[in-house]
Amino acid sequence: MLTGEMITVMAVLVAAVFLFIVEWVRVDVVAIIVMVTLPLLGLVSGDEAFMGLSSNAVISIIAVIIIGAGLDRTGIMNKVAKPITKLAGNSESRLIAFVSATVAVISSFMQNIGAVALFLPATQRVCKKVNIPPSRILIPMGFLGIIGGCLTLVGSSPLILLNDLMAPKGLEPFGLFDVTPIGVSLVIAALAYFILIGRFILPKSGQTETAQLIDFGKIYYTADGLYELKVPEDFNYDDKTLDELNIRSEYLVTVVAVAKHKEERKYFAPTRNMKLSPGDDIAVIGPYENVKRFAEDFGMKLKDKLETFEEELSTTSAGMVEAIIPPRSELEGKTLREIHFREKYQVNPVAIRRRDRIYYAGLSDLPLQAGDILLLQGLWEKFAILKDAEILTFITPFEAEVMKTHKAKAALICFAIALILVISGKVKLSVALMTGALGMILTGVLSIDEAYHAVDWRTVFLLGGLIPLGVAVEKTGTAAFIAKQVLGLLGDVSPLVLLTVIGILTSIFTLVVSNVGATVLLVPLAINMALGAGADPRMAALTVAVAASNTFVLPTHQVNAYIMGPGGYKTVDYIKAGSIMTVLYLVVMIGAMSLFYGISG
Repeated sequence: MLTGEMITVMAVLVAAVFLFIVEWVRVDVVAIIVMVTLPLLGLVSGDEAFMGLSSNAVISIIAVIIIGAGLDRTGIMNKVAKPITKLAGNSESRLIAFVSATVAVISSFMQNIGAVALFLPATQRVCKKVNIPPSRILIPMGFLGIIGGCLTLVGSSPLILLNDLMAPKGLEPFGLFDVTPIGVSLVIAALAYFILIGRFILPKSGQTETAQLIDFGKIYYTADGLYELKVPEDFNYDDKTLDELNIRSEYLVTVVAVAKHKEERKYFAPTRNMKLSPGDDIAVIGPYENVKRFAEDFGMKLKDKLETFEEELSTTSAGMVEAIIPPRSELEGKTLREIHFREKYQVNPVAIRRRDRIYYAGLSDLPLQAGDILLLQGLWEKFAILKDAEILTFITPFEAEVMKTHKAKAALICFAIALILVISGKVKLSVALMTGALGMILTGVLSIDEAYHAVDWRTVFLLGGLIPLGVAVEKTGTAAFIAKQVLGLLGDVSPLVLLTVIGILTSIFTLVVSNVGATVLLVPLAINMALGAGADPRMAALTVAVAASNTFVLPTHQVNAYIMGPGGYKTVDYIKAGSIMTVLYLVVMIGAMSLFYGISG
């Protein structure tokens, strides 16, 4: 019977899903709203409302992120990437197979977005070298990064969360490798899919001019793309700022350095408010014809070569790089002007590419999005500082990066200890993983500040807020009620059909809300459906956790959003490649469960 509490819980659930879809506020803020609302409505106690923040799952996710950051910071992951991309040679199929399979394996013990970000620069360079469009490689790499999270119980947030959600029902927890047969089956199927029919469903280079990253900045990537000009003594615009001179918007030219001889000072990231004075020297970047027209219009002398800036702007001291705004970067939703980007990091934004459009003007006022690619110019030492800020992922390699390679052995030992403790089964998952994370800090692989910075706090609060909603759904009997209604509609079905229905429901739900949200809300429902139908509730819960990674049709998953810009993809490309992948994923998942876990038809 439907009670008042059930109606209230369903109202909160519908409201949360609605807010997830419309994105009026960030997903973690929605979760916090839910976390506070539930005890105010009397649906959970005060202690239950905040239990998610200290749950085994949340602590485990924090620890996994720190361990992954430690392995990356010591250069271990880079050492893995180089031979793999080299081994692939110039074959598109081999490049897909080797890179995607390796990303899948790495995703089994670190965040999938981290594994994809690790291989992106190396993959881009190899694609350019062998003349293979990145659009042919990045979707397979991204999809396998998502699927690789299903290889172990610590590979994805839904699987880490699984045992905690099963505990209230007294169900036996899953071990670290209990999900591996399903994960391996999915990885093999996905690799076969892309190798055999990838040529038909992946976008070709001719479909988009922006698929090749080098095209983004080719207007600037010339041997003489950097020019020095002398401001004349009779310069009549010394009362106007660089912004008021409209240099970028009128000429597509960027002023990257100003030498003010009267001040005996050089500025290598001049702000929009700077004014030019007679006798100044300036360095600019842009196409030659545009620079020449700019110099003529303002009476400036275009020098034959760099003179004033010869040393500082030589290729050994400065250059241009491309960087992507990753998901959850503090730059998301903000403009470069808001964060005082140029003043803070002392580098010059030259252009921004968003999907199939390139912006050369108005950069300071463009709200940034995850997946945007920035073309930047500056001194290598400044780029090193910007890289340490970890607000961007650099595609262009440069030598200023400082890796703690001497700590590689310590990082591997800490990772091995955590893995041994997890496999032993004698230590709680969160304790085992946090032991490895703590080891990273105590051995100096990461400082405590670096560890804090590495953690995705958005995911932490998303989990922390949704776990009490799952408790409320179960505690009030809402899950049992909904399960009964669904079973009434399905009638008498076999366990295999029931798991298929649960898998389809989860796959649809996870496209609308996050995979974490889908897992928290659907695991209690799936368990009750299985109990009502006489099926194995553990398998029903596992189906939800694995199907929560079936997110390929839209660029809503953070991995899909991340590779969208570098691959030059459009939403239709994900629909084309992801639709078949979604069906294949469900078929292989259910088939593997039937084969390896004895689920009857």
